[in-house]
Amino acid sequence: MCKWGVALSRKSISFTLNGEKTEIEVEPTLLLVDMLRNRLGLTGTKIGCGEGDCGACTVLLDGKTVNSCLILAMQVEGHEVLTVEGLGTYDKLHPLQSAFIAEGAVQCGFCTPGMLLSAKSLLDENPQPTRQQIAKHISGNLCRCTGYAKIINAIEKVANS
Repeated sequence: MCKWGVALSRKSISFTLNGEKTEIEVEPTLLLVDMLRNRLGLTGTKIGCGEGDCGACTVLLDGKTVNSCLILAMQVEGHEVLTVEGLGTYDKLHPLQSAFIAEGAVQCGFCTPGMLLSAKSLLDENPQPTRQQIAKHISGNLCRCTGYAKIINAIEKVANS
């Protein structure tokens, strides 16, 4: 039921999440960010502005960055979603995660999941970007702690390795 008391029909969707086939029943108004966090327990994807301006909710949909606060869960039917949880694990970090740690590109950590996924998207498309290309690609992800220089350094470090 929605907040006006109208029954909403649920639909079962099937998609690939972090490399694994996933099936879940969702309401037509459920946002992807809410499904990931509240229904699937993947809290690495953050809720920031809720308007697609901050990038905290960035995930990869078929390899492209999207703001999961602007996507309905039903829209991922048949697609592939990658969250920060699918990027690496505690015992096997992705090179970007290692570089962010080594370069001090993580402070409060709120923007980090979205930054990592934006960086992955960039490096998948362009393995050797310039500093300017890196800065432009992550411009949709707001960071209030590190000032971007360390983040750009970390991404550049992976690109140059």
